[in-house]
Formats: sequence, structure tokens, C-alpha cells
Amino acid sequence: MKTRAVRLHGANDLRLTEFDLPEMKEDEILVRVVSDSICMSTYKCAVLGTAHKRVHPDVAEHPAVIGHEFAGVIEKVGKKYEGQFFPGTRFTLQPALNYKGTMWSPGYSYPFFGGDCTYCIIPPEVMEQGCFLPYTGEAFFEASLAEPYSCSIGAAHAAFHTKMGVYTHEMGIREGGKMAILAGAGPMGLGMAEYIIHCDRRPGTLVVTDIDENRMARARQLFPEELTAQTGVRVSFVNTRDMPDPAGYLRGLADGGYDDVFVYAPVESVVELSSAILGRDGCLSFFAGPTDPQFSARINFYDVHYNSAHVVGTTGGNTDDMTEALALTAAGRIRPAVMVTHVGGLDCAAETTLNLPNIPGGKKLIYTHISMSLTAIDDFAEKGKQDPRFAGLAEIVGRHRGLWCLEAEQYLLSHWENID
Repeated sequence: MKTRAVRLHGANDLRLTEFDLPEMKEDEILVRVVSDSICMSTYKCAVLGTAHKRVHPDVAEHPAVIGHEFAGVIEKVGKKYEGQFFPGTRFTLQPALNYKGTMWSPGYSYPFFGGDCTYCIIPPEVMEQGCFLPYTGEAFFEASLAEPYSCSIGAAHAAFHTKMGVYTHEMGIREGGKMAILAGAGPMGLGMAEYIIHCDRRPGTLVVTDIDENRMARARQLFPEELTAQTGVRVSFVNTRDMPDPAGYLRGLADGGYDDVFVYAPVESVVELSSAILGRDGCLSFFAGPTDPQFSARINFYDVHYNSAHVVGTTGGNTDDMTEALALTAAGRIRPAVMVTHVGGLDCAAETTLNLPNIPGGKKLIYTHISMSLTAIDDFAEKGKQDPRFAGLAEIVGRHRGLWCLEAEQYLLSHWENID
């Protein structure tokens, strides 16, 4: 059958094309993709091409479908998996396959398997690794966002602490402690804040910093005091752009220092600020992945020696982390929509990916079976003056704190033309 997909042919070379999928094998599953959220990791893959560790050297001859944060519906199940998976079932998947020691992953490494497409074939290694996840929720976008959520959940689980003279790591953030998310008003930082405020293991104090006032204003709107106070977490949003002594100010908010500091931008000054605000036994979690293999920054090794300061880094989450994200979403405890600021169709996915760092806001959500230019949620009302469909979307999100939602997704899928 035919599919439309955005595929990587080389560095800065993404193309939307239509082509035939191969005949599905007995140990494969054919799926219809509905939604994919664009990740900064996909941008890095797109600009690096074969210099990226997950991209095969022959990608020019065998272009790879991009996108790894996707959800959809099972169309056909190979004989091997009959009785285990069923046509019509909704799905999402964990793209960190770690298959036989390789770094192969959907969105980077496969010619017929990725998120920015109409239909794709799930290869057997996904099922073998337990990474193909049936989804019982209604909103496809929430299933797409379970993958980026799992990255932050994994980072929270990977933090660790010790007791003086006891060389055993206690895993996870310090419960009831003091936590900071630096450069945290972007989509991933806000997702982490949403998780930390509502998960079972919470800090007593959470400080989120950024240097962009527009992002900070949106963060304060999404996390009003009346919403966060009931969780028992004291939350502050701080713009550090013009502060003469940001470290001193932030340490003052934590009575001296933080137990856990998460770095959400690969910027030297942000890393150094995170080191400066650690308290005793403070854990610096470097979340943001740099594109520069020589990226480095100064940290205080006096504190490493005498105050047990330590650094941990994570990339992605695992299947357990993703399952936790899906469960919290299904229970209504977290709002994946806090990450989403733009929506578009498959025809804007390539351009959006290549220009991702230059597009303000949070997550860009792609619905793969419609044609639609990338549009900010904040622009729905203005566009609605010319197109009543956008006016309908504006009215819906206006009833949901300006957030994308199931009702908006269903309206979009029923009012925009299907490109199949």
C-alpha cells in the first residue's frame, strides 16, 4: 500500500514523498499514524544527517522516516502476533529500542518506520523489546506526548542522593526537598514541572527559571498558585535575564541550596549556574542534549569533594517511564497539553523540523492525515476571521485554559480534509 512520509536523505535534506510500503511480513504490524509531536532530537538528526549516531551511513540510498513521538491505530497484524495485538487498537511506542546493542530507532534509522507518515510498518524488534504499547485513551496527542514525558520521568528517577559515610545511592529526587529546573519554561521543562508537581515523589519547593518573559508569562498562567498550592509544592517562576547575581537570588529561595537541579538547555552559563546553586549532596541532572560533542562547562569540584555534589545525565526514558506517563495521563493527574503550542499537518513537518530552534513556543504537534500550515494556538482566533474552522478551534481551546485538548483534536480531524 502507499504511504506519505517525511524522510531524511542527508544533512538538512528532508523530503515529503509518496511511495509504496513493502509487503508486511508475518512478524510485523501495519499501522495508521495519526499524530506525531516534533522533538528537538529530530532537528539534531535532520541537520547532522549521517553524523548522527542513530542515522545509517547509507541514508541517501535508503532514506529514513523521521519522527519518533507518535500514536495511531493498528491496521493489520502479522501472523506471529495474532491474538496478542488486534486491528483497531490504538497504540504508541517506546522508540528507545536498545536492540542487540544498537542505537537503531524509529525516526532515525528505518526506511518504513517512523512518526511523520500516514502509514508505516512496525518491525519485529519493537514487539520483541516490549516497546509496542496498546493505548486505551482517547486523545492521540496525549499518547504522542507520553514519549517526551517519559524522558523527564526517567531523569527524575535517575537522580540520586547519599548519606554521609554511607556509599549507597538513594534513587530519585529528594522527597520534600528543594528542586530547580533551569531554562525550564520551554515545552520539556514545563512537562517536567507538571510531572514533579503531581507525581507521588514531590519536592517541597520547586523553582523554574528562564530568560524569556513570554515563556515565563505562559508558565505562570498554566501553573497558577491556586492550582499548585493544593499539591503541597511551593512553586516559583523566576526570570534570571537581568539579575546581577542569579545564583545568590536562587540560593536565597532555597535557604542555601538545592537538592536537585535539572538543566534544560545545553548552555555553558546555565550549567555553571546549576553548579553554583547546589546544596549539600546536590544532584545536577544534565537533561539537555548538546549537538557539539566538545560541549563543556565549569563545575565546582570543591563542592564535589566536600559537599558531595554530583552530576548525572540521561537521554530518553524507558518503557516503564512511558507506562507511568500514560497511567498518570489516563488518571487525569498530568496535562501533556501544557507542552503544546502549535498544530499542523504532514505537509509542514519537514520545514517545521528544520526550523525548529527558530520557532517560538513549545511542542509542535503534527496530524499526519491532514494538510495544514503550522499554526500557533494563540493565532487561532485571528485566523478564524478568514477561516471559520479556526474560529471553532479558538472557541474550544478558550474553554480549556488555552490548551490543546481532546475536543480540539476531534474537531480538527473532522473539519480538515483527509489527504489520503
